[in-house]
Amino acid sequence: MHQPPRLVVIGTSAGGMPALGRLVAQLPASLEAAVLVVQHLAPESLGQILVDRLAKQTELVCHLGAHGQHLHAGHLYLAPADRHMLVKDGHVFITKGPRENHYRPAVDALFRSAAAVYGARTIGVVLTGMLHDGTAGLEFIKRAGGITVVQDPQEAEFSSMPESALSNVQIDHVVPLSSMGPLLQQLTQAPAPQQVAIPPDILLEAQIAERVVGSTDDVEKLGRQVPLTCPDCGGSLWEMQHGEVLRYRCHTGHAFTADSLMRVTQDSLEESMWVAVRMLEERKNLLASMSRRGEGFGSPQQEERIEELKVHINRLRQFLLNGAAGRPAEHGDMQVSS
Repeated sequence: MHQPPRLVVIGTSAGGMPALGRLVAQLPASLEAAVLVVQHLAPESLGQILVDRLAKQTELVCHLGAHGQHLHAGHLYLAPADRHMLVKDGHVFITKGPRENHYRPAVDALFRSAAAVYGARTIGVVLTGMLHDGTAGLEFIKRAGGITVVQDPQEAEFSSMPESALSNVQIDHVVPLSSMGPLLQQLTQAPAPQQVAIPPDILLEAQIAERVVGSTDDVEKLGRQVPLTCPDCGGSLWEMQHGEVLRYRCHTGHAFTADSLMRVTQDSLEESMWVAVRMLEERKNLLASMSRRGEGFGSPQQEERIEELKVHINRLRQFLLNGAAGRPAEHGDMQVSS
């Protein structure tokens, strides 16, 4: 089966559909590349609706990614909801593998797979979106000899994904959407780039994502075990020792950039602290009820313990409002009442 000469892989999240529509409207049916797209979707999303919407805006033939589809130049493939979309042997490979950066589909998973298979013939594109998915993926493509493109964050509806990529990866082209279509046509029409050796860690991680391998021994080849646990499964994490983007993964396949891991653990910590506030509140209320009924220790001791709990509750609340939530308390009226 003749494979398309190049792959254009696109990753986007918040604000992605309008941006994708503007971009693919510029791409002709004669594009010398297959286009694969990961748009972060809720698990219950109906991807075919999005495919039909894109098809009305472009000359490319649009598909919802399905396992085993052959890749064709001038065709667009959108990752289905709650599935990773990878590339293997000239066709689409769909899997419900572990989440990466807490996403499925994940941009990094597609970009890594494309880099492993197409190497220097891969063009990676990151558009508008929140957080950091796609940053490590662009570095995979860069290390495999491919070309990296990022939407100008000044015009992106949500600039986090483009800014993260620019902060961590040497990007080849930073352009507004209005210039991206002509740029991609130019890049796909250029002489075939010289292939470079694909780094072994990219090949191994691509195999893990395909579930070809995935034992602890395999993950140990990628990095060193660290005293951190995977927030998705509770397993041990290994710190990746390749490239410039600091990354972690567990042996079951969950993977994170350091930034995404930090955010997940911060959210878990904040949730745990609010649980602690609730439990302290319940203990305070129980002690107050016992004191009113004359049960337990003497009334002065009971009142003292209640006052101590109020102090702890207020300190936790203030910390959550000022620190964990990332903003100061709006008023000084968060004190616990008697």
